[in-house]
Amino acid sequence: MIKLKLNPTLFFLPLLTALFTFSTATAQQHNMSKNYQAPEDPEVIQKLAKWQDLKFGLFMHWGAYSQWGVVESWSICPEDEGWTQRRGPNSATYEGYKKAYENLQTTFNPVKFNPEKWVAAAKNAGMKYMVFTTKHHDGFSMFDTQETTYKVTDSKTPFSTNPKANITKEIFSAFQKENFMIGAYFSKPDWHSPDYWWPYFPPKDRNVNYDPEKYPERWNKFKDFTFNQIQELMTGYGKVDILWLDGGWVRPRNTIDTAIDWQRGIKHNQDIDMAKIATMGRKHQPGLIVVDRTVTGPYENYTTPEQEVPEMPLTNPWETCMTMGNSWSYVPGDEYKSSHQIIQLLVKIVSRGGNLLMNIGPGPDGDWDTEVYKRLNGVGDWMKINSEGIYNSVSVAPYSKGNVYFTKSKDKPVLYAFLCAEKENVVLPAHLDIPMEKGALVKKVNLLGSSQKLKWKKIGDGIRITLPAAIKNAQLKTAACFKIVY
Repeated sequence: MIKLKLNPTLFFLPLLTALFTFSTATAQQHNMSKNYQAPEDPEVIQKLAKWQDLKFGLFMHWGAYSQWGVVESWSICPEDEGWTQRRGPNSATYEGYKKAYENLQTTFNPVKFNPEKWVAAAKNAGMKYMVFTTKHHDGFSMFDTQETTYKVTDSKTPFSTNPKANITKEIFSAFQKENFMIGAYFSKPDWHSPDYWWPYFPPKDRNVNYDPEKYPERWNKFKDFTFNQIQELMTGYGKVDILWLDGGWVRPRNTIDTAIDWQRGIKHNQDIDMAKIATMGRKHQPGLIVVDRTVTGPYENYTTPEQEVPEMPLTNPWETCMTMGNSWSYVPGDEYKSSHQIIQLLVKIVSRGGNLLMNIGPGPDGDWDTEVYKRLNGVGDWMKINSEGIYNSVSVAPYSKGNVYFTKSKDKPVLYAFLCAEKENVVLPAHLDIPMEKGALVKKVNLLGSSQKLKWKKIGDGIRITLPAAIKNAQLKTAACFKIVY
């Protein structure tokens, strides 16, 4: 992920303040692009609309780095920031650490890898799409690329002899069988490639360590390498719906926003020809959604606020990507958000018209922490009752009122009001006031999960719902959803 300073213009759920006390060393925020440019390709527009209806997705950061339980890739980046600090017996020198880090390839052997288990858990939780890190910034490919030997299927990697060695293919196939939308995360920078970090020069920071305009032949080799790897993913891995590109410092010079701190550090033009990549991708995968993060223009089909929730709806399609724990990658003993917190995050994000992409970092053995499955089970129990107000919905003013959050059916005259609990159980009042669109004539009100019709009366610009004792005494968890048909 892109590691950045906090963006003070975006705010979190007031009733979830305690949720966001995680360390900024492992989960930094992400500056969003300005001036969104909508796609013009009808197939992309259609797929983007379908993606917006899904609301809840699974993100997975996984690589050889999971064996050390350290931040993904960033510890080999020569920047003096909290998340890049080297730790452990090999940290005394940069070169010694980087050599030991890259040698993790020779011990990576996740023998418990079983993507079908992940599919079952994600599906039960109500997730509808997934994005997997096919290659992070460190350059270790989790797929059978022909462009490098620094990959999971190379003979130096113990797992290469396993029938499931091509991890990306196995993951994509398992989720495709259950009709998930498939997203391929791909890092544009590659800190292992000699054509990005040229060994002639020491790397100075996250950026290319030479001037591409001074050494165009080397940069063209890197462009070809990048194009070829993405083409492999677009042609040999079944149906791919999203190309999720990270590493926004790899960008044309004319797209640099000097108002953003980390972009001021980009000294060279790092244009990898996104037009050529997108054209190729859509040739093989018609309607492919391209997410060139932070690079405003035709190849950022939706924006991706990182570890944050916009207080108001955005004017473009968007997705909050957020960690279930405190880290994107696996860390032993990580603290995971509770089912209660995840559900309320989802409600808030959907009420603002966005999607939630929840990240889980598989461990070095190839499985998730047992606590992850418990969290997803809890989310699934709630979604089985209340998902009607989540999927295929759009935002509707006033979006929220106190601890009540609103969504509206995309194609029916139905309003959903989620009353969020401050603690685990929902405490229902005797009456609940719901604002309505002007002229809306309410026909029926009920609580999802209950067949009992509720009484209401018109007050001002809305309605007042009366909640009988039988409803008030119900043991409702996290958020109660009221369905108002008009």
